[in-house]
Amino acid sequence: MGAKATAAYEFDRFTLQLGRGALLADGVECPLRPKSLTLLRHFVENPGRIIDREEIMDAVWPGVFVTDDSIAQCVSDIRRALGDNEQKLLRTLPRRGYLFTAQTRELEQATAAPSAANADAVSPVVGAPPLSDKPSIAVLPFQNMSGDPEQEYFADGMVEDITTALARIPWLFVVARNSSFTYKGQSVDVKLIGRELSVRYVLEGSVRKAGGRVRITGQLIDAITGTHLWADHFDGSIEEVFELQDKVAASVAGVIEPALQAAETARSANRPTDDLTAYDLYLRAYAMVLTSTKQTPEALRLMEQAIARDPRYGPALAWAAYCCFRLVGDGRSEDPAADRLKGVDFARRALEVSSDDPGILVNAALALAYFGEDINATIALVDRALVLNPNFARGWNISSSLRNWAGQPDIAIEHMEVSLRLSPRARVGTSLVGIGSSHFVSRRFDQAVPMLLRAIQEDPSHPLAYRYLAACYAQMGRLDDAREIIRRLRTVTSAVIPDLSYLRNPDYRELFLSGLHLAVNEADRQAASEIT
Repeated sequence: MGAKATAAYEFDRFTLQLGRGALLADGVECPLRPKSLTLLRHFVENPGRIIDREEIMDAVWPGVFVTDDSIAQCVSDIRRALGDNEQKLLRTLPRRGYLFTAQTRELEQATAAPSAANADAVSPVVGAPPLSDKPSIAVLPFQNMSGDPEQEYFADGMVEDITTALARIPWLFVVARNSSFTYKGQSVDVKLIGRELSVRYVLEGSVRKAGGRVRITGQLIDAITGTHLWADHFDGSIEEVFELQDKVAASVAGVIEPALQAAETARSANRPTDDLTAYDLYLRAYAMVLTSTKQTPEALRLMEQAIARDPRYGPALAWAAYCCFRLVGDGRSEDPAADRLKGVDFARRALEVSSDDPGILVNAALALAYFGEDINATIALVDRALVLNPNFARGWNISSSLRNWAGQPDIAIEHMEVSLRLSPRARVGTSLVGIGSSHFVSRRFDQAVPMLLRAIQEDPSHPLAYRYLAACYAQMGRLDDAREIIRRLRTVTSAVIPDLSYLRNPDYRELFLSGLHLAVNEADRQAASEIT
């Protein structure tokens, strides 16, 4: 008989199940975000004791700076789930902290190691979404076996292309590359990865590039049982790299669903370029284009070199258009008028090359929409991309941005939530800017603030999050906070108040501009008073 450990806590009419990471009210699950669940657990484990801000930080966000707004958001979530508007269960003690007043009772369970018979019955991770009703897979970062750290981008590019090939298979649910890459450099149990990403299968492998030759190895693992289902390696010249990627995708799909013609499906996409130097330049640029907005100028330079070698290189054209959008939007362009023209040109050329590649469609649509093309036409391009690949997390992300620009914030939030479902461990910065800005234009300022704060923590180089947060604080009357955010924004970009013509709804545009102007005026007034 194993030792005893706490399985759940009961209080009032609620049960907090630790293994499932779930709060039940009279047996019915109450939705709570992971951080809110973590904070509730800390309260429940410490009833009758005042919990101050520092203790909450250590318990919920160890080693990470967050503001009081993040704590307040979690407390608000908990009270909403408990129906505790009158603070009968969870009291706020001004300037002291919080007090959980309910009587709690521990429920115990045996903690002996699971036997082989029940090893599969592992509780899901807190906050993990349910398994898709389709076969689901995550492609983990491949090891770079080339003996040269500079070739890391090449191995990462292989994973991106294999993931894309798998995502084209309509019956297969594929987790986005950004979520899978949160495990890069880690030694993590495959079963744990399966639970955290809510997938049935995991593909891992390695890439070796040397002397004009490439070897890709892969192994497919059942993430529920840990069983190895398939392993193989594929050798060829560097000129055959695209065929090798397709073979990997086809072999994996064939193991998961042998009854379907997966090989034909995986190979249906056209080869993007015949110029391997252009492909190498593209991979280098792609490795940095989403890492930080500070790297956008260098990424664009490399994309343009790739395009110079192959003027019909669709993905490079589309990403170059995206880079132009980022440069102008973030205020980092040295010649905004020229970059606007280049962005539109790159986007149109990309669409001429390929009108059925989801990645090309969404990047081109984003740039064209930002630079003033008809918003409904660009939304139609994104909708087409999502018909071609419903698993495309980035497509849903960009759909959210365009819906927000079109004045449809609630639809924008829905689409961003789909994106996060498809890519649950992706870097959250741009996603949270999208959700935060949607709440802002809907005047849900209290909900916008924590999203925008987390977005800034995720990518401190992204100006848009600062702009929305400053405007949000100003509209809330929190002028001291607004001044501080403007001060931080000016360390990131000189373009504090950008061209907001991309926001098609004039009321939303005026709300944003008036908040920004108020914040800037307050910051300037404060700076002037300090000088005098």
